[in-house]
Amino acid sequence: MKKPFHIIIMTFLLLTAAHASAVGQTTDSITQRAVAEVDTAAYQADTVIFSEMTVDEIRLGCQEHGEKLTLYDYPYSRTRSMPDWKKLWLNTGILMTAGVSTMLILEALPADATAWNKTENAKIPLFKRWWRNVHDGPVWDGDNLVFNYILHPYAGAAYYMGARSNGFNMWGSFLYTFCISSFFWEYGFEAFNEIPSIQDLLITPVVGTILGEGFYVAKRHIVNNGYRLFGSKVAGYAVAFLLDPLNELTGYFRGDQKKLTRRAEKRNGKAESGGLDMSTWIAPDRHGLQGGFSVTYTF
Repeated sequence: MKKPFHIIIMTFLLLTAAHASAVGQTTDSITQRAVAEVDTAAYQADTVIFSEMTVDEIRLGCQEHGEKLTLYDYPYSRTRSMPDWKKLWLNTGILMTAGVSTMLILEALPADATAWNKTENAKIPLFKRWWRNVHDGPVWDGDNLVFNYILHPYAGAAYYMGARSNGFNMWGSFLYTFCISSFFWEYGFEAFNEIPSIQDLLITPVVGTILGEGFYVAKRHIVNNGYRLFGSKVAGYAVAFLLDPLNELTGYFRGDQKKLTRRAEKRNGKAESGGLDMSTWIAPDRHGLQGGFSVTYTF
């Protein structure tokens, strides 16, 4: 009887030891995961704190210079919104002026370039023609492919950037693009000469928004590198203008590029570089002193 009893006791002890070992390993595994999660959370918290400190430092610098932070001073986000309505209205005014100019240019183009029947249009008073076109539309147009599938998406992206670079989030910028392309253009200026187009009502705001967000990301890269592209400020300024013509044009007169460059250099921990640099020098020689000056322009 003793031998089976001993076997039962030993089996029980072995099972108990194995269970304790498994529990210990599980506990150790849980502990390791918990420590890893705490370390990850601490790292993320430090990163957030560092980012907030960086933004706070830039904010203080902006206050010293009487400036405001822009979306380009914050990490990329599709939902962050800090709209500058004053700049947006300025861009809208420029778009209206450009719209009138574009209409005059299109009026001067031959009929096969715009698909406008200028002879027929001339027989109907201007506003009566507009009402007829608005009432009859929208229709599937037969415009040149370059107009429909290249120029209209690019125009939509330019409208989009007109709002996006002025603090509007992706959805606000899309709404602005839709309003400009639909009410300002299709049912506005262009309706004086043709019926609103289905392609333009869809392609300009939708494809323009997709393309425009890509433009925004690309411009962020240029701005965050101190307006440099491949190490060149000339390339940086040129491409930034193609990506965001409205804000780059008006921003030039406000000095926006210099402000964004200064803050980008601070954010990257670099001294602001590039531009015009002048220096003088004096050195002794055997006849006394000699001197001169140098002018350097870094692109």
